[in-house]
Amino acid sequence: MVKFLKNFKELTNKDTATAGGKGASLGEMTNVKIPVPPGFVVLVSAFNKFMQETDAICEENVEEQSEIMRDIILTKEFPKDLAKEILKDFDKLGSKYVAVRSSATAEDSKLDAWAGQLDSFLYVDKKGLLKAVQKCWASLYTPRALFYRVERNIQHKQVSVAVVVQKMVNSDVSGVCFTVHPVTKDKKQMIIEACWGLGEALVQGTITPDSYVIEKSTLNIVDINIGNQEKMIVKSKLEIEEKPVPVKMREKQKLTEKQIIELSKICINIEKHYGDPRDIEWALEGKKLFIVQSRPITTL
Repeated sequence: MVKFLKNFKELTNKDTATAGGKGASLGEMTNVKIPVPPGFVVLVSAFNKFMQETDAICEENVEEQSEIMRDIILTKEFPKDLAKEILKDFDKLGSKYVAVRSSATAEDSKLDAWAGQLDSFLYVDKKGLLKAVQKCWASLYTPRALFYRVERNIQHKQVSVAVVVQKMVNSDVSGVCFTVHPVTKDKKQMIIEACWGLGEALVQGTITPDSYVIEKSTLNIVDINIGNQEKMIVKSKLEIEEKPVPVKMREKQKLTEKQIIELSKICINIEKHYGDPRDIEWALEGKKLFIVQSRPITTL
């Protein structure tokens, strides 16, 4: 019997072909006790089922037909049995909101880092979940994704997409960690960047984050630079929006030294597990740290 969904606990790094790079990595980390928010993956088999049942198969001249493909994927009715299965697993998460992220099968390898090429959606509720899944599928055929395939010479590879559905972390602070210093290439040091609110502000490059340099062998914090952050991206009652950071918080250090060390330990463990330098996305909600993604650093 073909499975269309798998919980993170059922996935490992060996499942990239069915769960995509992001889904497989989240499953791998979950199974080695990294603090990953719970979730499940809508597997490539579900995408294939949808494409077959809606006759949205297109193997030639994909570039020319990309807009047609996206329209078909977004407008066709979701298979009822698949929809029922996805919504049932959503209910099991016990969360009002989830993050819905594309997970390409050629993603997050050392050669093909698809970061940012396919769509992701935050604070998705049950009502909007199926449409968000369809939008992730459709993003495989955007001009941006198609150009990326050509640019990286993977246009002839079989590339498909799974979708990660993960309990939403309502971030007070979020950021990234590079387990090798990305500027100096020093493997003995790591750097953590932190900002108020959601990490999208950091990804978009619209703010200057805090940066903390840590000596990996001793966990000694060798450098702290505090970014004066005037704006942050947060969830309001109606939508995700950019808001001013309260004046008293603008020059305040985002993570305490204790939190920096705690996060450093988690990230070092991730690097040790994978055996290569990592680019890690993290979030802090209240006093709890979560890891929401880990991929190899492809620029060293």
